Amino acid sequence: MGHRAELQRNFSMMAMLGLAFAILNSWTALSASLSLSITSGGSTSVIWGCVTAGVCTLCVAVSLAEFLSAYPTAGGQYHWVAVSWKSWRPILSWITGWVNCAGWVALVATNCLLSSQLILGVISLVHPNYESKNWHQFFIYIAFTIISFIVNAFMNSILPPIMKGAFIWSIAGFAVVSIAVLACKAQGYNSAYLVFCQFINETGWPDGIAWLLGLLQGSLGLTAFDAVAHMIEEIPNAAKEGPKIMVSCIGIGTFTGTIFLMILLFVAGDLGPVTSSAAGPLLQILKNATSNNAGAICLLMVPLVCLLMATISVMTTSSRMLFAFARDGGLPFSRVFSKVHTGLGLPLNSLYLTSALVIIFGCIFLGSSRLMKESAFNAIISASVVALNVSYGMPIAVRCLRGRDVLPERPWKIHPIAGWVADIIGLSYIILTTVLFLFPPTLPVDGSSMNYCVVAFGIIVIISAVQWIIDGRKNFTGPRIDVTLEGTTEYTPENVTHTGGKGLD
Repeated sequence: MGHRAELQRNFSMMAMLGLAFAILNSWTALSASLSLSITSGGSTSVIWGCVTAGVCTLCVAVSLAEFLSAYPTAGGQYHWVAVSWKSWRPILSWITGWVNCAGWVALVATNCLLSSQLILGVISLVHPNYESKNWHQFFIYIAFTIISFIVNAFMNSILPPIMKGAFIWSIAGFAVVSIAVLACKAQGYNSAYLVFCQFINETGWPDGIAWLLGLLQGSLGLTAFDAVAHMIEEIPNAAKEGPKIMVSCIGIGTFTGTIFLMILLFVAGDLGPVTSSAAGPLLQILKNATSNNAGAICLLMVPLVCLLMATISVMTTSSRMLFAFARDGGLPFSRVFSKVHTGLGLPLNSLYLTSALVIIFGCIFLGSSRLMKESAFNAIISASVVALNVSYGMPIAVRCLRGRDVLPERPWKIHPIAGWVADIIGLSYIILTTVLFLFPPTLPVDGSSMNYCVVAFGIIVIISAVQWIIDGRKNFTGPRIDVTLEGTTEYTPENVTHTGGKGLD
């Protein structure tokens, strides 16, 4: 069920795995966001928070992989809730679609911010007296956005080999950086107690809450695996290969991320100067390990390239998500954003929309104080993680309410008991983190230190509610099911649009 595939099937399984892992880029994202958890639980939050996030996210991915196998459509989550509960199809699809779109746009902004911070860290390391201005970061942020747009718009045909290269670069870079810092440090490693057991709480929250807030780092490093669903129309044999890719990228991300964080903590030295360094925690750790500015900067180029590839990949997926939702009439001016450019063979208008929204996100830095800028950064990260997690939770919650037989027969399925365990663990994790990540990161709270993720969500709710009143309640019926995903699976159209389960009741 769904739309006839309008996009070319350029991606092999390896290329799609590369794209998915390039988006997660777990070891890079986790190391670039160390400041989120070092002061909110210390090394126990960094290591065990990553493991916890990995196990729970794997449960979420396993649950969603079954939906992907049953209904391999680019709309992903908002399609899945629609077929799972027909009587509530319009409103469930509307909410899920808007939240998912917002999460992907915020994730593009997050990657641009992380990249710009790494570059500013290099400048601060080389020039200790350098004082960063807001507009400096803004222009670097814009540069990453424009580069990502150009690659997506005009190099679409070579994106698959680029993504294969990104996957190889990331895995090889992980090995090279890990070996290099361990070899350069040679001696003076931190103790195992510091790496696995040291607890630090500088948040003002009780210790338990502080540790849970540190899960934001692990969640960021493992989110966005639904990229596979939104790109599913561009890979062959999607119902079989898509679920494998979705689950595999979480497994690879958790393993490489946890190992790399352990290595960084062993060679970090005193964590106090690391968290307060103008160069940023990651670059400062590389400097401590190599005792050389040039060596540290050279090693930093590996995760920086990974972040560039991640930004390109996230923009690719964000544009496809906006395109899919617009194709079903879910966005303002849907006819404009659902067009596929005939010459380029991609949704160019959706790319324009993604880029414009990302630039608008970046404008908040131009008028922000230092404290306000940190809060805005935390809010954008929280918004991307929370929005994506909520979109993951919607179809899982519907299936928990209606039963596992809501899905038809599919090529990829797990044992019912294991499925229930994955559903319950995944949904519990989503509910817990959704509430926690709206908390302010530190106490006491004032206007410059609150978590503006709530504000971002409020804006999304207002815009989507107004659009629903003006247009959605009259014209939006959920995903259109007038044509089939021809060519995505070996199933015939008849048995894809089955009538035997609850999903179409």
